[in-house]
Amino acid sequence: MLYIGLMSGTSLDGVDGALVDFSDEGTRSLGEAYIPFPATLRADLMVLQSAGQNEIEREALAANQLVRHYADCVAMLLSNAGIGPDAIVAIGAHGQTIRHRPELGFTRQLNNPALLAELTGIDVIADLRSRDVAAGGQGAPLVPAFHQAIFNLPGHTRVLANIGGISNISVLHADGTVTGYDTGPGNALMDGWVMQHLGQPYDANGAWAATGQAIPALLAELLKEAYFDLPAPKSTGRDLFHADWLQGKLAQHPAARPADVQATLTQLTATSLARAILRDGAQAETVYVCGGGAQNASLMAALAAQLPGMTVESTEALGVAPSQVEALAFAWLAWRFTQRKPGNLPAVTGAQGLRVLGALYPR
Repeated sequence: MLYIGLMSGTSLDGVDGALVDFSDEGTRSLGEAYIPFPATLRADLMVLQSAGQNEIEREALAANQLVRHYADCVAMLLSNAGIGPDAIVAIGAHGQTIRHRPELGFTRQLNNPALLAELTGIDVIADLRSRDVAAGGQGAPLVPAFHQAIFNLPGHTRVLANIGGISNISVLHADGTVTGYDTGPGNALMDGWVMQHLGQPYDANGAWAATGQAIPALLAELLKEAYFDLPAPKSTGRDLFHADWLQGKLAQHPAARPADVQATLTQLTATSLARAILRDGAQAETVYVCGGGAQNASLMAALAAQLPGMTVESTEALGVAPSQVEALAFAWLAWRFTQRKPGNLPAVTGAQGLRVLGALYPR
């Protein structure tokens, strides 16, 4: 019952892979791998986030590049574990989200699962969001179902906060119900700003943000975005929170120091996330953070400061590395597909009912 999960998120930094054993319906991680994206692929993926010329060809070529990195990640996982492809039941390959418009009835994850099956010799389960959207759902977030499966503690309320390019929460309520949604920007705006000004892909440990001071008027302007006040179910992405969105808000603050803007963006992620947690998971004693944001000390401190009475720590405290939670989740979704079991939570996504998620590309 070995599966591989592959996840490349809105941070556009690379692909995380996880090798997972689901024997006896347990979840046991057997290995992890990470393959960074070269700058050229990151640039291609960034351009595809918005409309442009010759999109169909550029999308297809970028998908082929992406999948070769996926295949490299699979090869690394197999090599590290000392096993061959025949030992793997299936790969759950999320793909790279380039458009997310559930209000228009679609979500688009760049991928070429047929090529991935060809390169690896393993069954591939892909297109894991479309069925939920077809059923009237947001297609996101999908991870709350997995969070419930492995992190639920009966009689206790727990909050899982995933801070990738976009942030989302899963609230595992004491009564067994689950709520969750995208809360707003995670690392995407911060990463874009530090790349623009320092030429670095991300603000390591939040060190640059720590040299600045948040600008209250700018933060207030950013928080006026209507998305923050929308009721759940809801989801978002770079379709809304992108560089042009930020530049429009900065027009009223032309003299803002770049480091102060970075500090403000850090506060934006922390504030929007904290407000969601206090609104829907105030009974929780601990907030467990996963995703790249868990490695940002400035962001973690800002989040903790806005959640008095709660402990804020990474999912490492639950025995799962924060960088691996989403890859594990997509391995789990592949396992659910092969068992013909639903992978969505209608209470989270708004779908009309439980659905088996994904499409099979046989080896």
